[in-house]
Formats: sequence, structure tokens, C-alpha cells
Amino acid sequence: MPTEQPQPSFVLVRPQMGENIGAASRAMWNFSLDRMRLVAPRDGWPNPKAVAMASGAGRLLDEAQLFQTTAEAVEDCSYVFATTARQRGLTKPAFSPEGAMKLAAEKIAQGEKVAVLFGPERAGMENDDIARANAVINVPVNSEFSSLNLAQCVLLIGYEWQRQVGNITHERTEMAKTVWASQGETEALAKHYEDRLDDAGFFFPPEKVESMQVNLRNMWSRMPLTRADVQMLHGVLRQMVRWKDKG
Repeated sequence: MPTEQPQPSFVLVRPQMGENIGAASRAMWNFSLDRMRLVAPRDGWPNPKAVAMASGAGRLLDEAQLFQTTAEAVEDCSYVFATTARQRGLTKPAFSPEGAMKLAAEKIAQGEKVAVLFGPERAGMENDDIARANAVINVPVNSEFSSLNLAQCVLLIGYEWQRQVGNITHERTEMAKTVWASQGETEALAKHYEDRLDDAGFFFPPEKVESMQVNLRNMWSRMPLTRADVQMLHGVLRQMVRWKDKG
């Protein structure tokens, strides 16, 4: 059974190769999307080549809804997007993938049913298909090579959907069995270096000593040091002092 998570339906219109249907199902499931609808697949349905390419997302193929026409596939939807890279001579709102999925998330949150149409691999959708959509999604691609593989387009729209509804952490640091250094640990490291540099006559001339020490302290506080970093830097300095004393 499909998950209960509210989401758009992805409608593959007259897909030409079973492999691309399988790859599209895999791309959908990467982003927890499992509402696949198929309109008149060229090579019939079910298709064993799609299953082989799904690689773990075969459930989506088992549960995919099959339709003979685009009109039937979107009959229960209140808002439909059509993905296209070309101007079609039809007057319609045109969204970026991000903008489209933002609107889709808003409409679905209000209880509406939303669908996204994806055209055949060779030439994309016909105007008759696009005329049934409320808006188009234009992917900003190279104008001299604008054709996207079906699964690539599905993956792109799926990613933008996940960005809208998922709890995305845009940047984080993977801690390798350590923690961030505390202020006290950083202060002790700064004092250690300041003392050893003072012993070495680094702080010169006298009138610049204070500003040099402040700059050094500021450097340590600006660096995102872990406890392991602090321990290593203490060790580096101790070893350098030992090496000097041996000489």
C-alpha cells in the first residue's frame, strides 16, 4: 500500500522504455514519493525491464496506476503541473522546480490533489497533454541541449519536493569521535602558545606585544577547534620545545 504521507502524484505520460520507468520509480522512492501513475506505456505493462531497473523500489511499480489517457490520469486532481523544457506556444504560468513544489506543498496541505506530468523520453509531451495542466515547470537547463532523461527529471522534481516538506539541514559537521573544544580548553591552548612564543622572543618589539597577543587570541577563538584538535596542537608545541631543547 502507498504511504499515508500527503504528496503529489507523478504521472509518466507514454513512457517509451521499461528501464526508464524503473529508474523513475527508484528516483521517486529516494524522496519518499510513491504515487506513480502511468499513461499508455509504449511497451505495455507490467514490464520486467522496469522491475530490473527499480532496484529496491519495485513496490512502486506493483502499485502504479495504469491509464489510457492523460485526461483519465489527472481526472481526480485539482492542480496539475507539466514538465517541459521548450516553449509550447501556450499561455500558462511557468514555475521553476522549486517554485512549483512550493506551490504543490501549499495546495496539498490544504487538502488538494496535485499531479506532475512527465513526458515521453524522445520528444516530451504533446500540446494536448500540456493543455490539460494548470501550469508548466521549466527546468533551467542548457538551451542548446535541453532534453533531460525521464528519471533525471523525476529525480529533480522529487528533490525539490523533499526540500519543501522535509526537515533539511543545509550544513552540518560530522564529528569524528570528538566534541567541540570548550572556551576553557581553547583558552588553555592560547596560553600555552603565548607562553612558549614569549620564551622564544616572538613578541617584539615591546610596543606591539599587546596587539600581537590580542591577534593571536582572536585567531584561536575564530578557529572551529575540536577537543582532538586542541590536544594535537598542545602535542605539536610540546614536541617542538623538546626538539629545541635537544639541540
